[in-house]
Amino acid sequence: MATLFESLQLSLFAKLAMAALLGGAIGLEREIAGKPAGLRTNILICMGAALFMHLSIAVGEIGFSAPDGHPYGDVTRIAAQIVTGVGFIGAGTIMQARGTVIGLTSAATIWMVAAIGSALGAGYYVGALGAGAMVMVVLGGLGWLEQRVRRVRRTASATIRVSPGTPVDEIERVLRGVGVRVITHAVFDHPDDRTFEMKLSGPARQFDEARNHLIVRDDVQSFELE
Repeated sequence: MATLFESLQLSLFAKLAMAALLGGAIGLEREIAGKPAGLRTNILICMGAALFMHLSIAVGEIGFSAPDGHPYGDVTRIAAQIVTGVGFIGAGTIMQARGTVIGLTSAATIWMVAAIGSALGAGYYVGALGAGAMVMVVLGGLGWLEQRVRRVRRTASATIRVSPGTPVDEIERVLRGVGVRVITHAVFDHPDDRTFEMKLSGPARQFDEARNHLIVRDDVQSFELE
């Protein structure tokens, strides 16, 4: 029975099936949230990492012989490349537009999904299941805490670059419309733009609303918050 199990590589199929389930569970939450890395992306990343890790261990166990007869086989080589390769995928989900960076959570999720897949490929099923459950708690269960934190009022400095001649009153009007108050402001005119250095106050989550309302305007070049 053990020979049949090994010959059919059922252990590998079991790892891939668990990778599909755990990656799919995390990807489903991302899909519902409307994130760029959704259901199929997370499934494929988790399964790919599991397969690569399984192959890495297999290569290390089998080993190869060099011309001088000495065996060699590095079990960590493929695993290390998983970390590097997934980093490129994660970087692709991080988008920057007019000083706004989005997609960091999606990139971190991809990184974690690959780690879960690697754990499955190495045979650490309990650890992979525990990590998958914790990821689901972080992504879905801590949303209420994040919302409460984002309702707390904060003061921040902002640098807003606009087209030459854009009046500061117009920018302040947009900010007031989303519940952000301008405490102080300074105007700096340059040949290619006008820069507003502002100190803003309001609920933390409204700063994102302010950014979203400003960067879609043709006269706003960038919005950077410190």
